[in-house]
Amino acid sequence: MAADIIKPADLTFRTVPSHIQGSNRYWPHFKGCIGAIDGVHVPVVLPLEEQHPYRGRKGTITVNCMCACDFDMKFTFTCIGWEGSAHDTRIFLNCLNNESDNFPKPPPRKYYLVDSGYPMKRGFLVPYKGERYHIPDFQRGTELHRPEERFNYLHSSLHSVIERTFGVWKNRWKILRSMPAFHIRTQNYIIVATMVLHNFIRAHDQNDVEHKSSARGAYGSSEGGHYDGVADVVSYLDEAEMKEVQNNITASICRDHN
Repeated sequence: MAADIIKPADLTFRTVPSHIQGSNRYWPHFKGCIGAIDGVHVPVVLPLEEQHPYRGRKGTITVNCMCACDFDMKFTFTCIGWEGSAHDTRIFLNCLNNESDNFPKPPPRKYYLVDSGYPMKRGFLVPYKGERYHIPDFQRGTELHRPEERFNYLHSSLHSVIERTFGVWKNRWKILRSMPAFHIRTQNYIIVATMVLHNFIRAHDQNDVEHKSSARGAYGSSEGGHYDGVADVVSYLDEAEMKEVQNNITASICRDHN
Protein backbone atom coordinates (compact mmCIF):
# COMPACT_ATOMS: atom_id res chain seq x y z
CA MET A 1 0.00 0.00 0.00
CA ALA A 2 2.82 2.43 0.85
CA ALA A 3 4.29 2.12 -2.65
CA ASP A 4 0.89 2.98 -4.15
CA ILE A 5 0.64 6.24 -2.20
CA ILE A 6 4.24 7.35 -1.66
CA LYS A 7 5.22 7.96 -5.26
CA PRO A 8 5.41 10.84 -7.77
CA ALA A 9 2.07 11.96 -9.20
CA ASP A 10 3.68 11.88 -12.65
CA LEU A 11 6.14 9.01 -12.93
CA THR A 12 7.50 10.41 -16.21
CA PHE A 13 8.16 13.86 -14.70
CA ARG A 14 7.04 15.48 -17.95
CA THR A 15 4.72 17.95 -16.24
CA VAL A 16 6.31 21.10 -14.81
CA PRO A 17 4.99 21.67 -11.26
CA SER A 18 2.41 24.48 -11.19
CA HIS A 19 4.24 25.95 -8.19
CA ILE A 20 7.13 26.68 -10.56
CA GLN A 21 5.36 27.32 -13.86
CA GLY A 22 2.94 29.74 -12.23
CA SER A 23 5.62 31.75 -10.45
CA ASN A 24 7.54 34.71 -11.89
CA ARG A 25 10.26 34.02 -9.33
CA TYR A 26 10.99 30.46 -10.39
CA TRP A 27 9.87 30.25 -14.02
CA PRO A 28 11.60 29.53 -16.34
CA HIS A 29 14.80 29.27 -14.31
CA PHE A 30 13.87 26.10 -12.39
CA LYS A 31 11.67 24.50 -15.05
CA GLY A 32 13.57 21.21 -14.68
CA CYS A 33 12.95 20.89 -10.94
CA ILE A 34 10.79 17.93 -9.85
CA GLY A 35 11.00 18.16 -6.06
CA ALA A 36 13.26 18.37 -3.03
CA ILE A 37 15.23 15.85 -0.98
CA ASP A 38 16.51 15.92 2.60
CA GLY A 39 17.03 13.75 5.63
CA VAL A 40 14.98 13.77 8.81
CA HIS A 41 15.62 12.15 12.19
CA VAL A 42 12.81 10.47 14.11
CA PRO A 43 13.33 9.50 17.79
CA VAL A 44 13.01 5.78 18.50
CA VAL A 45 13.15 3.58 21.61
CA LEU A 46 15.78 0.85 21.84
CA PRO A 47 17.38 -1.33 24.54
CA LEU A 48 20.55 0.22 25.95
CA GLU A 49 22.83 -2.35 24.31
CA GLU A 50 21.43 -1.50 20.84
CA GLN A 51 21.49 2.29 21.10
CA HIS A 52 25.03 3.23 20.05
CA PRO A 53 24.69 3.20 16.22
CA TYR A 54 21.36 5.01 16.50
CA ARG A 55 22.75 7.96 18.46
CA GLY A 56 22.66 11.04 16.22
CA ARG A 57 24.63 14.28 16.28
CA LYS A 58 22.50 15.73 19.07
CA GLY A 59 22.85 12.65 21.24
CA THR A 60 19.27 11.51 20.64
CA ILE A 61 18.46 7.92 19.68
CA THR A 62 16.98 8.20 16.20
CA VAL A 63 16.52 6.64 12.81
CA ASN A 64 17.69 8.73 9.85
CA CYS A 65 15.19 8.81 6.99
CA MET A 66 15.81 10.16 3.50
CA CYS A 67 12.72 11.61 1.85
CA ALA A 68 11.73 13.30 -1.38
CA CYS A 69 8.64 15.45 -1.77
CA ASP A 70 6.83 17.39 -4.49
CA PHE A 71 5.55 20.96 -4.34
CA ASP A 72 2.14 19.79 -3.13
CA MET A 73 3.97 18.75 0.05
CA LYS A 74 3.44 15.04 -0.57
CA PHE A 75 6.14 12.45 -0.03
CA THR A 76 7.26 10.91 -3.32
CA PHE A 77 9.96 8.66 -1.85
CA THR A 78 11.02 7.50 1.60
CA CYS A 79 13.94 5.41 2.81
CA ILE A 80 13.27 4.56 6.44
CA GLY A 81 15.27 2.86 9.16
CA TRP A 82 18.91 3.88 8.86
CA GLU A 83 20.71 4.33 12.17
CA GLY A 84 20.84 7.90 13.47
CA SER A 85 24.64 7.97 13.10
CA ALA A 86 24.46 7.21 9.36
CA HIS A 87 25.58 10.06 7.11
CA ASP A 88 23.04 11.53 4.69
CA THR A 89 25.44 11.01 1.79
CA ARG A 90 25.79 7.31 2.53
CA ILE A 91 22.01 6.88 2.63
CA PHE A 92 21.59 8.95 -0.53
CA LEU A 93 24.09 6.97 -2.60
CA ASN A 94 22.73 3.68 -1.30
CA CYS A 95 19.21 4.66 -2.39
CA LEU A 96 20.45 5.56 -5.87
CA ASN A 97 22.47 2.38 -6.32
CA ASN A 98 20.07 -0.10 -4.71
CA GLU A 99 17.40 -0.93 -7.29
CA SER A 100 15.20 -2.57 -4.65
CA ASP A 101 14.64 0.85 -3.05
CA ASN A 102 12.78 1.93 -6.22
CA PHE A 103 14.01 5.50 -6.02
CA PRO A 104 12.23 7.62 -8.70
CA LYS A 105 15.32 8.80 -10.56
CA PRO A 106 15.08 12.04 -12.54
CA PRO A 107 15.14 11.72 -16.33
CA PRO A 108 17.52 13.82 -18.46
CA ARG A 109 17.22 17.59 -17.90
CA LYS A 110 15.25 17.06 -14.69
CA TYR A 111 16.57 17.32 -11.15
CA TYR A 112 15.79 17.34 -7.44
CA LEU A 113 16.96 20.17 -5.19
CA VAL A 114 19.33 19.08 -2.40
CA ASP A 115 21.34 21.07 0.12
CA SER A 116 25.11 21.43 0.20
CA GLY A 117 25.52 18.31 2.34
CA TYR A 118 24.81 16.18 -0.72
CA PRO A 119 27.20 15.51 -3.60
CA MET A 120 26.91 17.25 -6.97
CA LYS A 121 25.49 14.31 -8.91
CA ARG A 122 23.60 14.15 -12.20
CA GLY A 123 19.93 14.95 -11.50
CA PHE A 124 20.58 16.57 -8.10
CA LEU A 125 21.12 20.33 -7.90
CA VAL A 126 23.04 21.77 -4.95
CA PRO A 127 23.53 25.45 -3.98
CA TYR A 128 26.79 27.33 -4.41
CA LYS A 129 29.10 26.65 -1.50
CA GLY A 130 30.69 29.54 0.37
CA GLU A 131 27.66 31.79 -0.20
CA ARG A 132 24.64 32.58 1.96
CA TYR A 133 22.03 29.88 1.60
CA HIS A 134 19.54 29.44 4.44
CA ILE A 135 16.47 31.68 4.27
CA PRO A 136 17.11 33.36 7.68
CA ASP A 137 20.49 34.52 6.33
CA PHE A 138 18.64 36.57 3.72
CA GLN A 139 16.26 38.16 6.21
CA ARG A 140 18.81 40.39 7.89
CA GLY A 141 18.36 43.45 5.72
CA THR A 142 21.27 42.95 3.31
CA GLU A 143 20.65 43.05 -0.44
CA LEU A 144 21.51 40.32 -2.91
CA HIS A 145 24.52 41.49 -4.89
CA ARG A 146 26.27 38.40 -6.21
CA PRO A 147 24.67 36.18 -8.88
CA GLU A 148 25.47 33.13 -6.74
CA GLU A 149 23.50 34.64 -3.86
CA ARG A 150 20.47 35.17 -6.07
CA PHE A 151 20.65 31.53 -7.16
CA ASN A 152 21.05 30.32 -3.57
CA TYR A 153 18.13 32.43 -2.36
CA LEU A 154 15.72 30.95 -4.90
CA HIS A 155 17.16 27.45 -4.48
CA SER A 156 16.70 27.67 -0.70
CA SER A 157 13.19 29.07 -1.06
CA LEU A 158 12.15 26.18 -3.31
CA HIS A 159 14.02 23.53 -1.32
CA SER A 160 12.28 24.61 1.90
CA VAL A 161 9.17 22.71 0.77
CA ILE A 162 10.74 19.56 2.21
CA GLU A 163 11.15 21.23 5.62
CA ARG A 164 7.54 22.43 5.56
CA THR A 165 6.44 18.92 4.63
CA PHE A 166 8.41 17.46 7.54
CA GLY A 167 6.85 20.10 9.81
CA VAL A 168 3.26 19.28 8.85
CA TRP A 169 3.92 15.55 9.12
CA LYS A 170 5.63 15.71 12.53
CA ASN A 171 3.11 18.15 14.01
CA ARG A 172 0.18 15.98 13.02
CA TRP A 173 1.44 12.68 14.44
CA LYS A 174 2.39 12.92 18.12
CA ILE A 175 3.56 9.31 18.04
CA LEU A 176 6.62 10.52 16.09
CA ARG A 177 7.71 12.52 19.14
CA SER A 178 7.02 9.75 21.65
CA MET A 179 7.44 6.38 20.00
CA PRO A 180 6.21 3.27 21.89
CA ALA A 181 8.88 0.74 22.85
CA PHE A 182 8.02 -1.71 20.09
CA HIS A 183 10.59 -3.68 18.11
CA ILE A 184 12.56 -1.30 15.87
CA ARG A 185 11.02 -2.89 12.77
CA THR A 186 7.56 -2.01 14.08
CA GLN A 187 8.66 1.55 14.88
CA ASN A 188 9.86 1.90 11.28
CA TYR A 189 6.49 0.62 10.04
CA ILE A 190 4.78 3.29 12.14
CA ILE A 191 6.92 6.00 10.53
CA VAL A 192 5.99 4.77 7.04
CA ALA A 193 2.31 4.50 8.00
CA THR A 194 2.20 8.12 9.14
CA MET A 195 3.75 9.21 5.84
CA VAL A 196 1.13 7.25 3.91
CA LEU A 197 -1.63 8.91 5.94
CA HIS A 198 0.02 12.30 5.42
CA ASN A 199 -0.13 11.83 1.65
CA PHE A 200 -3.72 10.57 1.78
CA ILE A 201 -4.82 13.66 3.72
CA ARG A 202 -2.92 15.98 1.38
CA ALA A 203 -4.61 14.36 -1.62
CA HIS A 204 -8.16 14.33 -0.26
CA ASP A 205 -8.51 17.22 2.21
CA GLN A 206 -7.99 20.62 0.61
CA ASN A 207 -8.98 22.31 3.89
CA ASP A 208 -6.22 20.61 5.86
CA VAL A 209 -5.56 22.90 8.84
CA GLU A 210 -2.04 21.58 9.47
CA HIS A 211 -1.05 22.29 5.87
CA LYS A 212 -2.40 25.86 5.91
CA SER A 213 -0.63 26.55 9.18
CA SER A 214 2.68 25.27 7.82
CA ALA A 215 2.40 27.31 4.63
CA ARG A 216 2.61 30.39 6.82
CA GLY A 217 5.24 28.91 9.11
CA ALA A 218 8.88 29.74 9.61
CA TYR A 219 11.77 28.22 7.77
CA GLY A 220 13.37 25.28 9.50
CA SER A 221 16.51 23.23 9.00
CA SER A 222 16.95 19.50 9.21
CA GLU A 223 19.45 17.51 11.19
CA GLY A 224 20.79 16.21 7.92
CA GLY A 225 23.32 17.64 5.51
CA HIS A 226 26.43 15.65 6.47
CA TYR A 227 29.00 15.14 3.74
CA ASP A 228 31.44 12.27 4.14
CA GLY A 229 34.08 10.41 2.17
CA VAL A 230 31.66 8.00 0.53
CA ALA A 231 30.65 10.84 -1.81
CA ASP A 232 34.07 10.62 -3.46
CA VAL A 233 32.67 7.94 -5.77
CA VAL A 234 30.66 10.64 -7.55
CA SER A 235 32.17 11.18 -10.99
CA TYR A 236 33.71 14.36 -12.29
CA LEU A 237 31.36 14.17 -15.29
CA ASP A 238 28.33 14.32 -12.99
CA GLU A 239 29.76 17.37 -11.24
CA ALA A 240 30.61 19.15 -14.49
CA GLU A 241 27.14 18.53 -15.92
CA MET A 242 25.30 19.84 -12.86
CA LYS A 243 27.70 22.77 -12.56
CA GLU A 244 26.63 23.78 -16.06
CA VAL A 245 22.96 23.52 -15.04
CA GLN A 246 23.70 25.61 -11.96
CA ASN A 247 25.49 28.29 -14.00
CA ASN A 248 22.80 28.38 -16.70
CA ILE A 249 20.08 28.91 -14.10
CA THR A 250 22.14 31.65 -12.46
CA ALA A 251 22.56 33.43 -15.81
CA SER A 252 18.82 33.17 -16.45
CA ILE A 253 18.03 34.64 -13.03
CA CYS A 254 20.40 37.55 -13.63
CA ARG A 255 18.94 38.29 -17.08
CA ASP A 256 15.47 38.34 -15.56
CA HIS A 257 16.61 40.63 -12.74
CA ASN A 258 18.23 43.09 -15.13
